[in-house]
Amino acid sequence: MSVLQARKAGFPLMNLVRFKGVPILKLLQLEEQLLRTSSDNWCIINDGTNAPNIVMGLSGKASELLELGPVLQDRVPVIRRFTGGGTVVVDPGTIFVTLICNKDAVPGVQPYPHSIMYWTSLLYNKVFEGINDFQLRENDYVFGNCKFGGNAQSITRKRWIHHTSFLWDFEGKNMGYLKLPQKAPEYRLARCHTEFVCRMRDYMSRSVFIDKTVKALGNYFAVKPVGLDIDTAIHDPKIVHSTRLLIRQELEELHLKTLSH
Repeated sequence: MSVLQARKAGFPLMNLVRFKGVPILKLLQLEEQLLRTSSDNWCIINDGTNAPNIVMGLSGKASELLELGPVLQDRVPVIRRFTGGGTVVVDPGTIFVTLICNKDAVPGVQPYPHSIMYWTSLLYNKVFEGINDFQLRENDYVFGNCKFGGNAQSITRKRWIHHTSFLWDFEGKNMGYLKLPQKAPEYRLARCHTEFVCRMRDYMSRSVFIDKTVKALGNYFAVKPVGLDIDTAIHDPKIVHSTRLLIRQELEELHLKTLSH
């Protein structure tokens, strides 16, 4: 269905932006900006990021979530994003899919976490059709009982964002930067990270996943590919981003405190 046909069918317009290897800090700043300042619906797909980074949720505490010794030793950047949710290590093997929508964009979807989460599971059911093990468990996308997609959300008065880090591939050693969180999904059963997560590459190629995601969105939106200069877009003096890179000094101070206890 063309964009014009979809619009005639009553579907709302969604701008589609596709990136490859954009740094995760820039991507998060762009998402925060579009959520706050745009009135359009957006899907942003970033195929990989440029280097390993650790991304924590808005209320995440590094001392409780990270093995700070190895993180500092290996100089892994740590970012606190503007949305809730858990902590993830992202790298060139991660595929990022972000949905930013007006609250009335999808019929039946209410601006509440569970409603949005349920709708996204229907969306990705189309993407993973034929893969019997796919399901939404608690707030994660899983194959069987292994997680491959971690989600986070933010909801404003008129809009919401739902973004996902899909582990198409990952370096097992990078999981060693993460502690077992105090709050974890019940289905995790205290498994270590390497036993808890799986690789999406064992089920689907990167390009097929991205193409199927765009196609699935066409069931709800008139999807319009657009170009966007991310460097220009995120440098708006009117916006103070809450997404930020934690400086090395604050990580070192947290590490010293944990060692002294």
